[in-house]
Amino acid sequence: MRVMVLVKATAESETGQLPSKELLSAMGAYNEELKAAGILITADGLKPSSQGKRVAFDGTGRAVIDGPFAETKELVAGFWLWEVKDMDEAVAWVKRCPNPMPGPSEIEIRPLYEMLDFANL
Repeated sequence: MRVMVLVKATAESETGQLPSKELLSAMGAYNEELKAAGILITADGLKPSSQGKRVAFDGTGRAVIDGPFAETKELVAGFWLWEVKDMDEAVAWVKRCPNPMPGPSEIEIRPLYEMLDFANL
């Protein structure tokens, strides 16, 4: 199964504060473990929402909203895309992850839809 692993933003990540050299090194080593295990498809970090935009849809109307966006705890600061056998394996790998932020943080795991999910439509 494929899962998207979302690193939730923090107040620090939303200021554009870059990770320490130690954290970059630890995350690099972790990503190498994911590659060696054949799990990692892709991964990347996102710039703060102040550099982003949203497009709101209402029927045929479109409105562009400039960042930054409220509710930092609901924003994403980075992601991985993994191929795992099941959710338990994804959770086990996330538990091995270095803390991606200098303070408290959260990582969310979301399964992706597969073609089989649409077979009965």
